[in-house]
Amino acid sequence: MTQTQRTSNQRVALLGYGLGGACFHAPLIAATPGLRLTTVVTRDAGRRAQALREHPGVRIVEDAAVLWANPSGHDLVVVTTPNRTHASLAMDAIEAGLPVVVDKPFARTVAEGQAVIDAARARSVLVSAYHNRRWDAELLTLRRLLDEAVLGRVLRFESRLERWRPQLKGGWRESAQTEDAGGLLYDLGSHLIDQALVLFGPVAHVYAELDRRRPDLEVDDDVFLALTHTSGVRSHLWASAVAAQQAPRMRVLGERGAFVKQDADLQEPALRAGERPQGPEWGEEPPERWGTLYDGSKEIRVPSERGAFQQFYIQIASALRDGSPPPVDAADALAGLAIIEAAQRSAVERRIIEIPQDA
Repeated sequence: MTQTQRTSNQRVALLGYGLGGACFHAPLIAATPGLRLTTVVTRDAGRRAQALREHPGVRIVEDAAVLWANPSGHDLVVVTTPNRTHASLAMDAIEAGLPVVVDKPFARTVAEGQAVIDAARARSVLVSAYHNRRWDAELLTLRRLLDEAVLGRVLRFESRLERWRPQLKGGWRESAQTEDAGGLLYDLGSHLIDQALVLFGPVAHVYAELDRRRPDLEVDDDVFLALTHTSGVRSHLWASAVAAQQAPRMRVLGERGAFVKQDADLQEPALRAGERPQGPEWGEEPPERWGTLYDGSKEIRVPSERGAFQQFYIQIASALRDGSPPPVDAADALAGLAIIEAAQRSAVERRIIEIPQDA
């Protein structure tokens, strides 16, 4: 069955029901017209009970092999398992002829990600990377300002995703094993890089500082990236787990002025609290969280665009139904992985790394 022949009520299998599956995928899938969360794959007894409680009637299986044995039972697979399994499970889904969404990071390396894309192209199967933060309120607001040319030519883009988590939690995200792809560069860094690419295009040079600040930690928990875009814009990106006081979420300097957004999008805490992306107030920010425009003489409060994580799966449903482009091209994820690889080299070699423009 080709993707343009699929039923109007697309059946979704969700692989993994940790934080990502339970908070950032399942609620959005369940709220999307035309999608139905049919199956959750998890071996954890507590997560099985949670999935059944939160999505009554969902089928629970312990092994994704059950899906590959009967691919006609689903129309979409969503991979939100530990990073080391992203590419391999995506390949399994593609081999079964099933469209697939892969959580960030799309893969551990550019080569691994390219193999997934090549396999999807060979089988004419849809594949997309889950970069939901393209629909953060602050990013949507900034895109509006850029479209309106309010700032003039942008000189520097500063963006941060910071946390205060002084205690280690354990688990694969803090593992030093290369195959686990742990650390903040792969985690929050993937979001920051994707946003910079969406806003300002390809990157020619990368400089990075990847630090381990908390005792006994084996992976980076404090990250700084300096990107030079081919457009001339410089992006400075920070991700940290040791920020007890947080700097502005975004600061953008242009020839005509600056835009500063202190507070981050509210959708993540809402989803963590069990809210669903439904109703007219979803993603709306109160005036006290709006950003500010500065032109050197005055300050103007800028109403925030409404955050809209749900747009990712709305557009996925459309792509499955009528063959329209997916919300995130998997090639964009490769560009992000090229920057991650360059950042890893830069941090070790302590120098600026050039990215070939055919990467």
